[in-house]
Amino acid sequence: MTTFEAPTHAAPIDDRVIRPIPEFEGVHDIWPRGKRLDAVRAAAQAYRERFIAQGQVRAIKSFDIAAAPYPQRFAFQGYSVGPNPMISIINRMFVVQFEGFDGELKTLVWEPTVAAGSAEAPFYAKLESMAGKFLSHKVFTKYYNDPQSVLPRCGLSNDDVDFLSFDHLHVQDVRMILGSTSVIPGESAPREPLFPNAELLVHRKELGTFEAPHPLQWSWYVADGMDGVPMDRVRVFDGDVELGVGVSLLWTPGHTDGNHSLVVNTPDGVWVSSENGMAADSWQPELSKIPGVRRQAAFYNREVVLNANTMEDSLDQYDSMVKEKTMASPSPKDPRWLQIIASSECASWKRQWPVVPTYSHGGLDYGTIERRR
Repeated sequence: MTTFEAPTHAAPIDDRVIRPIPEFEGVHDIWPRGKRLDAVRAAAQAYRERFIAQGQVRAIKSFDIAAAPYPQRFAFQGYSVGPNPMISIINRMFVVQFEGFDGELKTLVWEPTVAAGSAEAPFYAKLESMAGKFLSHKVFTKYYNDPQSVLPRCGLSNDDVDFLSFDHLHVQDVRMILGSTSVIPGESAPREPLFPNAELLVHRKELGTFEAPHPLQWSWYVADGMDGVPMDRVRVFDGDVELGVGVSLLWTPGHTDGNHSLVVNTPDGVWVSSENGMAADSWQPELSKIPGVRRQAAFYNREVVLNANTMEDSLDQYDSMVKEKTMASPSPKDPRWLQIIASSECASWKRQWPVVPTYSHGGLDYGTIERRR
């Protein structure tokens, strides 16, 4: 039984740290739903112009963390056709540096997934008990980087991080990232934080799920994953917010109630990252070569294909993916594809062929990560 109680309201907005984005105010309340989609698209078009005019981030770099097994039927909304019921998805972590609203250099770490915590989520715990450790850890899983060791490789210490955030908190044990005043079962002492000076930025509705998950949400959240986490290091927000020059967190509900997406402006234009989709194909199914995806999307007249492991609100998730693709710039490497990079991307592994991405942007690498003087 969890002892965590989510805050009733978000923290007051502090314009020196984060700012609300007025273009999106009220769009999620519009009815009927078709008009809401039109409003979301129009708001994203309006905000995109202002966002680009504000400037670019100083630097952003991505790092692969781990590959994990994932049911094919979820990855592309059941549209894909392939012989293997399980694929693997690769989790990415981003280090973003930008000028804050106070004029100071800020560092955001996006998606610092700790694999040991994710393994405790009910879905993965049950999968391991059914498939066994060999298939779970040797066939479907691969480890690339430990979030704790990434910053030192960039010339920073983990003490230099100002903000942490995830698009949502599926399979996250927040105690392993922010630390905890209570002892995690099986351990001998309270956890120390990975990033001692960082605040966790999280949508209010996402935190509420930890307090009382619905049965349709249960399998993806780590039980007690927020217990003992110091709430004075959690900055709770509502809606869409800007963090500084060239970086925003857009509320993209549907996959979860509090899902939000990272949006950054770079020398190549705007990039968006989230787990609403599993590959570039998800946002542009008309270009997909994954068997079934283009055909099914065309049959149903749908411009996006959902990552569909949740059933919270598919209409909202669809609208959110349209919001993301409206914000994104075309890739200079191949202008047919928009610059949307999945935070957990379908792997291009031969064993899951033909369910592999038609196109992959690879990682992001702009600017030079610097230590604040």
